[in-house]
Amino acid sequence: MSTDAVRGPTLERSWWLRAPAVLAAPTAVFASLRDESEEALEARQEPITAIAGLAGIAGVLGTPVARHLLNDGSMSVALIPVWAFIGGVFYALAIYWIGGGLLSRASRRLGGLGSWQRSRHVLALAAAPLALSLLTFWPVRILVYGQDLFRTGGNDYGRGDAIFGAVFVGFLAWSALLLLVGVRAVHGWTWVRAAGAVALAALFPALIVLATTL
Repeated sequence: MSTDAVRGPTLERSWWLRAPAVLAAPTAVFASLRDESEEALEARQEPITAIAGLAGIAGVLGTPVARHLLNDGSMSVALIPVWAFIGGVFYALAIYWIGGGLLSRASRRLGGLGSWQRSRHVLALAAAPLALSLLTFWPVRILVYGQDLFRTGGNDYGRGDAIFGAVFVGFLAWSALLLLVGVRAVHGWTWVRAAGAVALAALFPALIVLATTL
């Protein structure tokens, strides 16, 4: 058996361990994205896609739409996981592709190198805290409030709900911080330059959100 035939599966297994490690040692994990060889890209594709998918599901559960699902008489409790999975996949794909493209263009404007695919991988790895929230935060929140979490007029309000909301915002802030760390690590930039790229990438989506809320 050739060395390349052995190295491929070994590298893929190492990425299944390395990808979650971005939560504890982000700089080293993001720096490894500098390897854009075909073998490296293929090895990390599946674990990074898994993180993006889990983060997408967590993201749609945190939207206002999710809080009103059971107000619709055609929606049942059994359909909520299906809705969350399908919505999460589309949510993840949109952010993964469009967000990755915006981050890539912003980085290039500031003199960065690297492919669009690498920017997508940076963005997906930065979403690891959201993926973690799906496995830790959301089961607890759903256990506490049950069906009331997905309809208006239930007991999911007051200080307890505000605390849960603040915790979820904490996961979002953690992801934003990891994105900043990731951009800095893959390009070897200063914090200010990395923050400029992230801000530039976020400008267009922010303008869209602003326009739709006015």
